[in-house]
Amino acid sequence: MHDPFEESLRDLLKASPSGNDRDDAACLGRVLKTANRQVGAGDLFTLLGRFSQALMIALNNGSAHVAPVRRKPAAGKADKAD
Repeated sequence: MHDPFEESLRDLLKASPSGNDRDDAACLGRVLKTANRQVGAGDLFTLLGRFSQALMIALNNGSAHVAPVRRKPAAGKADKAD
């Protein structure tokens, strides 16, 4: 299965910043930093999506309580002030 995220990390790992002289630790650090940013951004968007979903559920459940409830007096009972 083709994974563009994994392929971009492999390309980044293969790319050498200074030609023939390659520092594996620096290259790995660069790849891991990029991966961490991409995963962190995905987690942030997931968090925002779940927050907005919870907010919509709360608004939907609370919207019935926004309008005041008017009580109609019973047909057979008179007002106490009368």
